[in-house]
Amino acid sequence: MVIRTVELTELHPAQARIKAERRRFNVVALGRRAGKSKLAQELLIDCALDRKPGGYFCPTYKLLDEFWRELKATLVEVIAEKSEQEHRLQVLGGGTVECWSMDTGDPARGRRYGTVVIDEAAMVPHLSDIWAQAIRPTLSDFQGEAWFMSTPRGLNDFHTLFQRGQDPLETEWMAWQMPTAVNPFIVAAEIEAARHDLTEREFAQEYEAKFLSLEGAGVFRGVHAVAYLEPSPPQPHHAYVMGVDWARSNDFTVFSVLDATTLEQVAIDRFTQIDFEFQTERLHRWAELYHPRVILAEANALGQPLVERLQQGYGRLSGTARRALPVVPWWSTNATKAAVVQALSLAIENGDVALLDDAVQTGELLAYEMQRLPSGMLRYGAPVGQHDDTVMALALAWAAATTESQTTRSSYAFSR
Repeated sequence: MVIRTVELTELHPAQARIKAERRRFNVVALGRRAGKSKLAQELLIDCALDRKPGGYFCPTYKLLDEFWRELKATLVEVIAEKSEQEHRLQVLGGGTVECWSMDTGDPARGRRYGTVVIDEAAMVPHLSDIWAQAIRPTLSDFQGEAWFMSTPRGLNDFHTLFQRGQDPLETEWMAWQMPTAVNPFIVAAEIEAARHDLTEREFAQEYEAKFLSLEGAGVFRGVHAVAYLEPSPPQPHHAYVMGVDWARSNDFTVFSVLDATTLEQVAIDRFTQIDFEFQTERLHRWAELYHPRVILAEANALGQPLVERLQQGYGRLSGTARRALPVVPWWSTNATKAAVVQALSLAIENGDVALLDDAVQTGELLAYEMQRLPSGMLRYGAPVGQHDDTVMALALAWAAATTESQTTRSSYAFSR
């Protein structure tokens, strides 16, 4: 009896960690030569040896051909059938791996997979549409898993998916961000040599796997420099304010708490799919903790009745009457939105505010866009398919904090 084996290169620690922490939908942002392809190969081989079909997707035929050659070499001892034209391998036991180039046609229509890997996903045009319309349906039969792997290429669809993986409320998603240096087989001196040869932005993207906006683009600049704080409890003799952005369909309600004395963000509460009775109760509890001087809350549409009930002290879910809260309504128009967003943008760029190191908020700030309307006015908002709830709650909190701080910061400085 002939025993046939598959010789796999041992994963380095970062690859092994990613594999161990996997969820159903996984987004892997790695620097160049950090080991994306080897990890992709192992995941698909695992799927095939488990007697299930797997699918590999990449943006160009050139990348497909390279992966295809390596896959054949690794599985040579256990290949049962092979189609060079279709880039399809069947291994002993019945499992398969199919490889697709995404620069031609509609990939994988009618297929079903246990595992799919989208390699160099940041290079795929219209990635979100292809994922939703072509690839996601292939996972339904096996309740399969998906992997998006790439070095970042700006704030595109790959960045959007990465944000989902960073969002603690997206329980089926996971994301990792690791530099080239996690690969122990890349000599450190080579990485330092690349640092000297490349611009700072090029090195940050290619070797540190950082998501960067296009040069000159982006409403908020300098976000990473000010987003370093951990949540903190209320401090004696400090004044606090809150910004509230109520949820609409498919959005999130966000409460953002700022210390108006130090101009530091101290808390974020973000949630969805919660009845409005419980939303107001939740706001009352934050107010009991920080005793905000002002709560600036959006009043458009569903916000108006919520603002009114909070002003009147409505809320008896806990069995006790609630006190009226210092809620000030804020009405969103193009002009008022532009004003609060521009004020926040200037504060971040100048380093006047310090923010929590919150992945969701940082991602929304980096992706935030500005469009000039035919009338000449500016329209601010999140890219299509993304959210801006943390941005708006923060902008409202900043508007409240800058007004409040004018009367509190001088006394705070004296007392210190």
